[in-house]
Order: sequence, then C-alpha cells, then structure tokens
Amino acid sequence: MTMTAARNTAAADDAQEVEIITFGCRLNAYESEIIRQHARAANVSGMVVINSCAVTAEAERQARQAVRKARRRHPDARIVVTGCAAQIDPERFAAMAEVDLVLGNMEKLQAESFLPAGEDADRIRVNDILSVRDTAGHLIEGLEGRARAFLQVQNGCDHRCTFCIIPYGRGNSRSVPMGEIFTQARRLVDNGYGEIVLTGVDITSFGADLPGRPSLGQMVRRLLAHVPQLKRLRLSSVDPVEIDEDLWRLIAEEERLMPHLHLSVQAGDDMILKRMKRRHSRADILAVCARARALRPDIVFGADIIAGFPTETEEMFANTLKLVGECGLTWLHVFPYSPRPGTPAARMPQVPPPLRKERAARLRAAGEAAAADFLDRFIGRETDILMEKGTIGRSRHFATVRTDHAAPPGTVVNTRILRRKGSTLIGSKA
Repeated sequence: MTMTAARNTAAADDAQEVEIITFGCRLNAYESEIIRQHARAANVSGMVVINSCAVTAEAERQARQAVRKARRRHPDARIVVTGCAAQIDPERFAAMAEVDLVLGNMEKLQAESFLPAGEDADRIRVNDILSVRDTAGHLIEGLEGRARAFLQVQNGCDHRCTFCIIPYGRGNSRSVPMGEIFTQARRLVDNGYGEIVLTGVDITSFGADLPGRPSLGQMVRRLLAHVPQLKRLRLSSVDPVEIDEDLWRLIAEEERLMPHLHLSVQAGDDMILKRMKRRHSRADILAVCARARALRPDIVFGADIIAGFPTETEEMFANTLKLVGECGLTWLHVFPYSPRPGTPAARMPQVPPPLRKERAARLRAAGEAAAADFLDRFIGRETDILMEKGTIGRSRHFATVRTDHAAPPGTVVNTRILRRKGSTLIGSKA
C-alpha cells in the first residue's frame, strides 16, 4: 500500500454508544464509520474500538498505547482491537490484559462481530485475509463532523514492495463494483457532502478483477456522469505509472476533478526504487509530473517519501531531495524508514536510525519551503473554499484556508486570499 495510508496520528470519534479510535489511512477512517453503524445496530454500549494501522512500527506502538489509555479511562468498557496491526499479529494484542476482543479486517465489517458473545467465544476472530476475493460496497450516510467524505472503491494490493507489510493486513487487490460506488456517491451527495475522496489501498489497480476490466479513469468518468450534483472529486494516493489514458483526459478536461494528485513516489533514486521493488523510475516520476502540469498548469502534487531506506547513501538521498524541486512536489508525507519483520527490506543493511530521522527532517523542511512558495501564489487571488468547520475550509488544491465568514460544512464559498500565516491561508469572502 502507498504511504498515504500511513498517518501515524489517532483521531478519536465519540458517539453515545461506542468510542472509536482510528489510526492510519483514509480507508481506515471510512471503515470506522461502518463499525460505528454496526455498533449502533447492535445497540452496543460501553465499548472502545481501536482501529489500528501497521504501516510502521510506530503506528503499532501508538495502537498499543491507545489500548492502555482506553482501559485507564474506561475501566469497565469492552475493548476491541482491529485494523491492519490486529490482522497481521492478533496474538500480540490478545496477550494484552486490557484487550477483550481482536477482530480482523474482514470481521470488523460484519455486523455480527459486535453482538454480545458468550464467555466461551473466541477472543481472536481473524481470518486468512489472502483468501478474500470480494470487497463489498458498504452504504454509509457520511462521516460524522466532516464536509469531505471518503468512498472506498478498492481494497488490498497485488504488489509486494520490499518495505511493505500491508498486503498481509489487507489481502490481494479487489474492487468494489461500479454500481455500488455510484449508489454510495449519490447517497453522500444527497446528505450534503460537497466533496468525495475515492480511497483504497492501491486505487490505480481498480477494475482488474471486475467484468470488462474497467480502469480507474473509466470508473471516474462514469461516476461523474452518474452523479452530476457532485461538486468535487478527489483521489487518494495514486501509483505514478498506473495512471490510465481516461484519467489523463479527466485531469485535462474535468473541472470537478480537483487539481491535486498525491503520488506514491517513495524515493527519487533509481537504485533505491529498484531495491524497494517499485514499478517506476526517477524518469517516470519526472515525466508524470511534467505531463500533468502540461495538461493542467495549476495542478499541485503531494507525495509519499521514505527517508533512510536500507542501503541509502548520501548521494542516493540527494537524488530524492532534488526530486522535490525538480517535480514541484508540495504536500509531502515523509516517513523515516521503519523495518517491518517479515519483509525483504528488514533483512537489508540498515541505515542508522538517527540518520533516517535527520534525512526525514531535511525532506520535511524542503516540503515546508515548497508549500510556503505554493501558498504565497494565491495571495491576492480568489479561490473556492469547501467549508469544513466554522471558518475553516480547504481550497481546490487542498490548502487550509481560514476565512472571516462561517458557513455550514460542505458549502463552497468564493474567498479572496489576503495573506499566509504559517501553513494556513487567510482570506475574506469575495
């Protein structure tokens, strides 16, 4: 899975019936809402669910820490651990005295998993995720407290990057049928969502397992035609070399597809990319960015980058650092390499952890400078803002904007940008 899926921060969502603590990717956030619906349907009370991430060792540590904190806050609650970390190593979580139940990534999406069980019920309910062949489209009303909704179109990954454990948490690639995607998108729009983000583990592999093998671009084109009321559509992380011709045409022509591509770059050195077992070269990334910018001059790029991958020399790292400027990468998600037991990269010669952190800091600094330069271009211009909460919203380019005019979440407000304060644009209703 791409590293976009790896935000190692927790977001706690409180409801009357159940507390859900979500780590990791947008797909996990989407699935947490499904868990919430199942818990409500089962009339659950007194439960805390930790929906974990396994993309780094730090993410797993945070999940275990959340378990211990949850028990201290709620001594009598039923504590359930699920998500990728639970799928990959259920016994480790089951061994924690604070944990009552461990659910796999498929089991957490089944309503019966949240029904009361007898004392003799298994504490570990985790199947073989690699045996799963289908991904159902789960109808949700939206994500509580958000103007932007995530819509799952795909799950799993057929690739085996040497650093990544996620296929063993999510299984092989499988797509949601297009009809279910369209139905869910219409429901989200009807519920007032102004923007939908298509999400999955490897969304550019969408359709390979469906009849007729539709591409991601073909699906997006049909989705926009079937749901004309949708104001904005955004993609989660995409594999640079798997952008199909239909998607290229949409980038050039479709205003409702946001001018924002988040690329699974990972590195900018060919030898490191080869050792990662990625499917693109440095030249491929440069070519993709150049083509996208030629088709849509105002497009902005996000990127996932790993710092300090095994065997990375200073010269190799310099190639990655230079790529930020050469491609105009702006919204960077940077991660110091984290060895995952069971992956080929964990057996390669390791870069010392302090050097990994130092290189990650240099990449983040380059990203912050690039973002500041990009944001400054908007000063004095008008831009549409999707309001999220109070006076805070997001631009079409995914910039955070604070306005002087509060509006309901999901409302699109034309705003004149007055100045920049840190990483936030300050504006006034135009």
